[in-house]
Amino acid sequence: MKPIIHPFFDTATNTVTYLVADPATRQAAIIDPVLDFDPKSGRLSTMQADDVLAKARSEGLEIVWILETHAHADHLSAADHLRHETGARIVIGEHIDAVQKIFGALFEIDAPTRVFDRLVSEDDTLALGGLTISVLHTPGHTPACVTYLIGDAAFVGDTMFMPDYGTARADFPGGDAGTLYRSIRKILALPPETRIFVCHDYLPQGRIAHAWETNVALERAGNVHAHDGISEAEFVAMRTARDATLAAPTLILPSLQVNILAGALPAPSPGGRIFLKLPVNAL
Repeated sequence: MKPIIHPFFDTATNTVTYLVADPATRQAAIIDPVLDFDPKSGRLSTMQADDVLAKARSEGLEIVWILETHAHADHLSAADHLRHETGARIVIGEHIDAVQKIFGALFEIDAPTRVFDRLVSEDDTLALGGLTISVLHTPGHTPACVTYLIGDAAFVGDTMFMPDYGTARADFPGGDAGTLYRSIRKILALPPETRIFVCHDYLPQGRIAHAWETNVALERAGNVHAHDGISEAEFVAMRTARDATLAAPTLILPSLQVNILAGALPAPSPGGRIFLKLPVNAL
């Protein structure tokens, strides 16, 4: 059975959030939700997440899962807000503890895995009404990256992008280009008609419209970084050279200190204000 899939594209971060539902029971999951954050003013908003909730209400959907493909470095997660609004459980890959240790130490915050409701590993399954959510562990971008398979659809997070844009960077702490290559080949071993939904779309030269749905056959034939015939050694050499030219994501410091806490903000100061830390010369 095919799930119902509603994408929501956030132009500020080029992120795609998905509302995915079982058409029979109307149970639904939200994948990779975005918390609006203006780094110039420090202002937060739940507008994007609330748009997803409004769509769920209009469609008569019950949100039961909030699925994070990994701890994002390019946007703040709205998972905690959505948990409070819906009672849904937040899910992430079990290796999030490795990411929490790295960035918890950087920001000097306590980040226990219990802030997430469910940690999943390879071959774990979750029920979504009459559908099954299956988990693939697809590390390389981060140690905790997972892909969620729902019906004929694979939600791959940042592991790979549209064919004309390629693949994720692998130079974050805990990332590894060889591991990323093997994760991509695992995804591309799925049936060729499997639909692939990416978490981001950045417009490459020559394309003017954002896109976020592709499939295994198209990726195997035309992914500019990882199409069939590219060896692991070739991929690692390309990815390593390319990553050396990339700047840190604009929101890496505010996002990771929130996202390792499942989207929760730090506790207020004695004066009642909430502060995000900006470690100097840390990256």
